[in-house]
Amino acid sequence: MATTIEVADTDSKRAASPESTRAGDAHAAGGKTVRPPIIYSSPTAFARSIGQRWRSLWTRQFVLSLLAGQALSLCITCTNVTTTELVNRGWTLSTTQGFFLYFSLFVVYTPYTIYQYGFKGWGKVILRDGWKYFILAACDVEANFMVIKAYQYTDLLSCMLLDAWAIPVCLFFSWLYMRTKYHWTQLLGIFICIGGLGLLVGSDQLTNKGWDAVNRGKGDAFMIAGATLYGFTNATEEFLVRKRPLYEVVGQLGMWGFLINGVQSSALEWRAMKEAPWSGDIIGLLMAFTCAMLFLYTLAPMLYRLASSAYFNLSLLSSDFYGLLFGLFLYHYSPYWLYFVSFVFIIGGLITYFWHSTPEEQGILDPQAPAYVEKRGDGPAVAPTDEEQAVVDALPRVGLGPQNTTKD
Repeated sequence: MATTIEVADTDSKRAASPESTRAGDAHAAGGKTVRPPIIYSSPTAFARSIGQRWRSLWTRQFVLSLLAGQALSLCITCTNVTTTELVNRGWTLSTTQGFFLYFSLFVVYTPYTIYQYGFKGWGKVILRDGWKYFILAACDVEANFMVIKAYQYTDLLSCMLLDAWAIPVCLFFSWLYMRTKYHWTQLLGIFICIGGLGLLVGSDQLTNKGWDAVNRGKGDAFMIAGATLYGFTNATEEFLVRKRPLYEVVGQLGMWGFLINGVQSSALEWRAMKEAPWSGDIIGLLMAFTCAMLFLYTLAPMLYRLASSAYFNLSLLSSDFYGLLFGLFLYHYSPYWLYFVSFVFIIGGLITYFWHSTPEEQGILDPQAPAYVEKRGDGPAVAPTDEEQAVVDALPRVGLGPQNTTKD
């Protein structure tokens, strides 16, 4: 018993030393960042180890992940506000509204992909891997369509609660693709974020911000289907951008989404396109919506690499808080105190999510161009002639890279 106490006290002294503090902030084991351990031998050692763990959280990658998540949440709020303003002006072409987004992604990222791969390489991507991006784009287009439809049939409470279904779906597909191991503190962080969402829902109910459901069953079904597709597309896109360049993935998503959305909007809304108003303010709102979505679809894959698609979905739960800030200026909402408490809960959940695990552990990051593509600057390897090889073989081997075994 005395031996155990002595070991624990020694560990606590090491944890309190400056050397262990510097090493504990972010030390590596097998090339992977590990959090400093929590020491329970004494109250002083416990408090110091908690402080070390807290300091180890605030790495550059974690801070960027936290800020990027809130920037994306703000983008979602901008899209909600512009969509609301479009509806208020009588412009309700929900499918056509997404057409401008996918077209923008296509014209921005596809030319750069062609620049990197060449037309031949780009064509090979379409022929060999186009089916993957087609499925991704189709699910993304239909997810947007179903969620917008859900808001037309069910009430705000159902929309907010059922939209959170995307989080467990995303976790499942992330595990399926990348075998991500979730620590119990990550699950705790998810529950804290959902608790913050519950406070947001309660705030909306107390302030009567909802609306009556036209067809609750139909609307809830649309929302569950849309949230399921969102979770699938987020995890699938994360899996792809961890293996392929961003411009390839986003460019292919934009191209196939542009085609699928164009066919769907022309089939469902061609008559409404003639009747919808096309005034200057409508066009301005469409441009604002498209810019916000373009930024979101550009930054989201970066957050997938920095943290994960699950962290992306958790970050979006704070969008209602930013919606309140917009409402203060645009619609003169009166702020309810639970909004601020819920925002603190959500941020706390996002911090708790990486209390034990690190952003670097969420998946292997090794983006490379496809092996069958000759990327710009990576010219084909030319085999040396017999004469050239004979000259190389005759050269001395001292100091030529791997053959040099001398040590300084």
